Amino acid sequence: MKTKILAEDSQILVCLKPAGLAVQSARPGEADMVSELKNYLAVSQRSKSSSGSGGRLPYLGLVHRLDQPVSGILVFAKTPKAAAELSRQASGAGTGKLSGVKKENGVEKGMEKEYRALVYVEEGISLPDAGRERELVDWLKKEPGQNLSRVVPTGTSGAKRAELSFRVAETGDGPESRHSCLAIRLYTGRHHQIRVQLAHAGLPLLGDARYGSVRSREYSARLGIRSICLCACRLSFFHPATGKRMEFETREYPWSGITFGTGETG
Repeated sequence: MKTKILAEDSQILVCLKPAGLAVQSARPGEADMVSELKNYLAVSQRSKSSSGSGGRLPYLGLVHRLDQPVSGILVFAKTPKAAAELSRQASGAGTGKLSGVKKENGVEKGMEKEYRALVYVEEGISLPDAGRERELVDWLKKEPGQNLSRVVPTGTSGAKRAELSFRVAETGDGPESRHSCLAIRLYTGRHHQIRVQLAHAGLPLLGDARYGSVRSREYSARLGIRSICLCACRLSFFHPATGKRMEFETREYPWSGITFGTGETG
């Protein structure tokens, strides 16, 4: 199985998705996470029960997704009730600063997602000072019949508001370096949101042939990067049954070997 399991109980399954594996594929015969995990749960269920499940695959609720080229952490639900609660947390309802906000004893409860992205800094683009965050708010529209989204003017028919913030985690190691690693917090979940918004801001992801600029694609080729440099590195949510805050993190980024000069230790 390509998927790595980070945590599991009767309600949830937390996994690390490898780059290149679809979360759920519409193509017959193509491997995807949902199929892998359902098979894993079926085998596990058979090993624990002599009666089996009557040939039926166990329940697995899809709560949120990552694009196929993107690696990172995902949580799945093992019961319909858990799926409903986790989906509420991930829905983005509420203020937007936390996904799926719900007040409990005056405290906001929701799902938080953080990503790391390796980007190309276009000429004339300045990055925020160390420790400072910059917000991006745009309106995105998905092109009909295309696996493509773009930034459009406010008020455009069919467009949806997209919001994220980022800070600089690491910077390149020399005067000729044009790459930086950004820590990104995502407040809405739009189609290709991080890739589209950062490219529009002059910070295209390295390895992104779809939204990258000519210069970023050339720079990616020079560094030997052939896939999108984006990882969902941290996921935090409230357990659907116990209410306990759960937090998971990975540092298995898809750009090992790329050097940096300065940056965070965490």
